Amino acid sequence: MPVDKKMKILVVDDFATMRRIIKNTLRQIGYENVVEAEDGEAAVAKLETERIDFIVSDWNMPKMTGLELLRWVRNHDEFKDLPFLMVTAEAQKENILEAAKARVNNYVVKPFTAETMEEKIEAIMAKL
Repeated sequence: MPVDKKMKILVVDDFATMRRIIKNTLRQIGYENVVEAEDGEAAVAKLETERIDFIVSDWNMPKMTGLELLRWVRNHDEFKDLPFLMVTAEAQKENILEAAKARVNNYVVKPFTAETMEEKIEAIMAKL
């Protein structure tokens, strides 16, 4: 089944430049409906007020990390099945295991290409 390119993607990263890079990457592969949040807390506020279809979140952020956001999402019935792609600079095994335990759908290591991002999103959506 083809991925719905109109789905609303929430990009969560405390670094504005990184949010812009991810947004541009998503646009490059055909996703136009992208909103952003500067940290996990802002992401929660967005989730509570907007219909979000997919989350792309950085791991390391102040206030609420990507892992804490993932746990929050998984602990709330209305969001628990939301596809979640973690973006991380460290591909440390323990981090990956931690994220897997918290039921992340997939992760991508920085720096990444548009092709990698597209593959990860498609792989996640194929499993839903």
